[in-house]
Amino acid sequence: MDWSKYDRLSFEYPSDGVLVIRINRPERKNAMDQQLHTQFAQVWHDVAADPKTRAVVVTGQGEAFSAGGDFEMVEDTIGNYATVKRLFQEAADIVYNITNCPKPVISAINGVAVGAGLAVALMADISIMSEDARLTDGHVKIGVAAGDHAAIIWPLLCGLAKARYYLLTCEFIDGREAERIGLVSKSVPAEELLPNALKIAERLARGSADAISATKRTLNHWVRDAGPIFESSLAMEMLGFFSPDAREGLDAMREKRYPVFPSSRQTVGVDV
Repeated sequence: MDWSKYDRLSFEYPSDGVLVIRINRPERKNAMDQQLHTQFAQVWHDVAADPKTRAVVVTGQGEAFSAGGDFEMVEDTIGNYATVKRLFQEAADIVYNITNCPKPVISAINGVAVGAGLAVALMADISIMSEDARLTDGHVKIGVAAGDHAAIIWPLLCGLAKARYYLLTCEFIDGREAERIGLVSKSVPAEELLPNALKIAERLARGSADAISATKRTLNHWVRDAGPIFESSLAMEMLGFFSPDAREGLDAMREKRYPVFPSSRQTVGVDV
């Protein structure tokens, strides 16, 4: 398999049947830009077709898994129909292509995981998180609905009560808490993260490819059943990029201040 077209990702085969994919923008803490977003939507087709791969580990190069979206990417999205249309399709492809990939995907969540990178981390079949790593879905914080992956997978993983709490408040969750509430498969000390993920991948690579693929396909009908919820959330997120709140959310992040969202300043007349 020729992986050279993926300039935002790196690839290696540390053992027979195991492919490691690293998000490779360490100088930006692996933040999601337009190229990386596109590549994460496409790469799972090549993983599926790669005869050398029977299990996949995806992780971040350096100190972070993925530190959210680049400001430049968000700026280009606000009010831009063409970009929003493309991101809608790619965000759906990231979720569905991981779900439909016949090979097991293991995420090794090192450091911070936010945004579309978090979608990859949590849509993986098995998620291993460093105890001191931190994740959050920060969509609401920048004035758009929690789209990407959140509505389709969080309630299945950690239950609706916890999903509501964390998706509405945007609080960070460390590895220990993420494991406790069932959001990730397990958490381990940082130094054990990649060895643990590789051990699991090697075990799966030695197993029955047909049986593992069939089990993954069957289990993921739970995810597919939530497809209408997911696509509704994705549409709500993309609609939000045409709102004044999205502009204020991005400006506040750049200026490192609390946002004052226009929708929160609106008054509604009430008959007494």
